[in-house]
Amino acid sequence: MFGNNKTKETGKGSSSTTSFSSSHSFNSLVQGTLIEGDVHSKNDFRVDGTIKGSLKCEAKVVIGPTGAVEGQIHCDNAVVEGRFEGGLHVSGLLTIKEKARVNGEVRYGKLVVQPGAVLIGDVRLGGQKTNPVKSNPLVEKEEKGADKKPIAGNSPVQKESAG
Repeated sequence: MFGNNKTKETGKGSSSTTSFSSSHSFNSLVQGTLIEGDVHSKNDFRVDGTIKGSLKCEAKVVIGPTGAVEGQIHCDNAVVEGRFEGGLHVSGLLTIKEKARVNGEVRYGKLVVQPGAVLIGDVRLGGQKTNPVKSNPLVEKEEKGADKKPIAGNSPVQKESAG
């Protein structure tokens, strides 16, 4: 009635089996468990243990309060409550909770950082590389034209001296 329940009838009686769609499936790494290596998942993945390596997930990754990941994560969305160190690449929403500790290279589509969270490293929207100020064409244009007189309305406020 409420899900995708299927009843299979056999000659000796009936038994009920439940099938879940992949949108409701998830993986969970429990506290006290360590994985060293690469993990690939098409479904949500919750980490309450420790991963040392890479995690590639086509859905949401949750690092629980006791969870820790040292390495690389590539996923659609992520919530960090525990500890992360390495490269975190989230194409959608990255939420860093109040007791989380994130250190490394972080790329995201959208970012929410709750008060109390620790976020250290190279943090960029969408993984876009920014140019240093010296190679910014707008700055170069202003520097080259520095000897010209400012145009009215485009100049900083100037004090007039009475004298």
